[in-house]
Order: sequence, then C-alpha cells, then structure tokens
Amino acid sequence: MYTKEFDIRWSDIDANRHLANSAYVNFMSHTRMGFMIENGLSQKEMVEYNIGPVIFHEQIFFFKEAFQGRPITVTFELGGASEDGMFFKFVHNFYDYKGRNLARGSMQGAWIDLTTRKTTGLPEALMPMLENAPKTPDYKVLTKEDMRSHGQAPRDRE
Repeated sequence: MYTKEFDIRWSDIDANRHLANSAYVNFMSHTRMGFMIENGLSQKEMVEYNIGPVIFHEQIFFFKEAFQGRPITVTFELGGASEDGMFFKFVHNFYDYKGRNLARGSMQGAWIDLTTRKTTGLPEALMPMLENAPKTPDYKVLTKEDMRSHGQAPRDRE
C-alpha cells in the first residue's frame, strides 16, 4: 500500500474548523503524484512524452471529521486501468492517527497528448508505473464506457 502522511495546516481547515473539502482533493492529488514520481512518471517524463493527466470525474465520501493537531494518512491504490493505460481510476482512503477511515475518494481520468489535446495510451515505457501500482480489491480493466458509467454527458446550451 502506498501512503503519505500529512499535517493539517491552518490553511487546510474551513469555517467548521475541520478539514476543508478542497484539502481532501489536494491531499489526494499530492499522494497520487508522489506515487507516480517515485515510480518513473514525473514532470520530466510527461514533458518527454508530451502527455498530461486529465480528470473526468472525482468524488469523495466523508465518514468522520478530521481536525488540525493530529496527522492524517492518505493511501493510493489503482482501482482500474485500460489495457493501453489511457484510462485510469485512482482510489484514496484517509485515516486518522488511530487508523480510523475518515473518508474515501476516487477519480477517473485519462492521459492526453498535449499537442492534439486528445486522449492517448500511456507510452509503453511508462506502463510499469500502472502495473506495479497497489490495486483495490475490486480492480477492473477499464473501457471507454466505464468513463461515462456515472451517466453524465455534456449538454450544450441552445
């Protein structure tokens, strides 16, 4: 299991004096980027292959409050990926210092070619990052249809 520990800073709390929604999103992003960087996919490789990650969908379920003064731990697991690595689902759990599960978040996304601005498979040289990632118990091979399984699609104004 890949984990990162965080201190809750003054800027991470909201008017209710608990961890703000935006802080959860930032901690998830920092954790997954930490995993990718440590496994061969840093900004250097993104520049070299002209790719970047794009988020299609992100959600968080909150179970218990997190407060300033005690560290929290955020996990990273791969919930799914397409065979070519284009699509991915990352899952994060938040734990307090006693090991209680405070929240769970997930995000689905894809890699895009930064010139064409179209989705692209993960370059073969970078596939070990996904192959070596810790997997959720319900890990699945993702398809394009899985990226729209939540039922949302664009609806242009007329």
